[in-house]
Amino acid sequence: MNTLTKKWSLSLAVAGCLLSAATAHAASDPDLAGKNVVLVHGAFSDGSSWDKVIPLLEAKGLHVTAVQNPLTSLGDDVSATTRAIDRQNGPVVLVGHSWAGSVITQAGNDDKVKALVYVAAFAPDNGQSANDIQKDLPAPSWAAEIHKDAAGFLTLSDKAIAEDFAPDVSRAQARLLAATQEPWFSGCLAENIGHAAWHDKPSWYVLTTKDQMVGPAFQMKMAKHIGATVVNVEASHVPMLSKPEEVAAAIISAARQTK
Repeated sequence: MNTLTKKWSLSLAVAGCLLSAATAHAASDPDLAGKNVVLVHGAFSDGSSWDKVIPLLEAKGLHVTAVQNPLTSLGDDVSATTRAIDRQNGPVVLVGHSWAGSVITQAGNDDKVKALVYVAAFAPDNGQSANDIQKDLPAPSWAAEIHKDAAGFLTLSDKAIAEDFAPDVSRAQARLLAATQEPWFSGCLAENIGHAAWHDKPSWYVLTTKDQMVGPAFQMKMAKHIGATVVNVEASHVPMLSKPEEVAAAIISAARQTK
C-alpha cells in the first residue's frame, strides 16, 4: 500500500469514528442525562440475559449496570442489588425480571431508586413471599421439568428452557440459556418481603402476553395490585431477548419520568 493510499484509508477511518460518535451523541436523550438503570436478572439465568437491552439503553445516554445475583436467598440477592445501587451517581431506575421482582420490591426502598420496572415479574406485598402470591395457582406444566439437587438448588431442563422459558428465541440462544443458567435456591420462594417499595415508588410492568412461565392473567393481577403502568409485549418469559426494543422502551419511559 503506497503512502497516499494509507493516508486516504486513515482519513476514512477517522471520519467513520467521528460519524459514529456524532450519531451516538445525537441519539442520546437530554432528559436521561445523569440517570442510571440497574438491571436484575431472575431465576434460571444470569446478568447476560440483558445483553440485548443494555446497548439500547446506553445509546440513549443512560448509565447501565447489570447485577449478578447469587440466587442463594432473597437477602443475598437484595444485598448484591443494593451494592450495585450504591455504586450509582444520581437517580436509579431499578428493573427486575421474573424472580427479581421480589428482589427489587425489597431493594427498591433505597433512596436512590426513583422508579421500579417489573418485567414478567413477581410483585409481592408487605410480608409476602413469592410462594404466598402463587398459592392459589395450579401447578404449571413445566414444574415436572425442574431438577432439584441435594442442596435444594433448582435448574430447568433443556426442554423446558426451549419450550416454556424461551420458546420465541433461536435454538442457539435457547441452548446458550440452558448452558449458562444459574441454579436457584428453592428456599428463596418462601422468604418474605419487609416493606414493598412499590407502595412509595412509581412502577411500570412489562406484561408478556405469551408467557408460559408466569401466566399473563397472573401478571395483570399483580400489575393492577401495585398500580403499575402496564406495557404489553407479545413475547415469552424472556422479552429482553426476544423483544429487546420494547423492553428498552418501557425502561426509557420510566427513566424519562424520574427526577
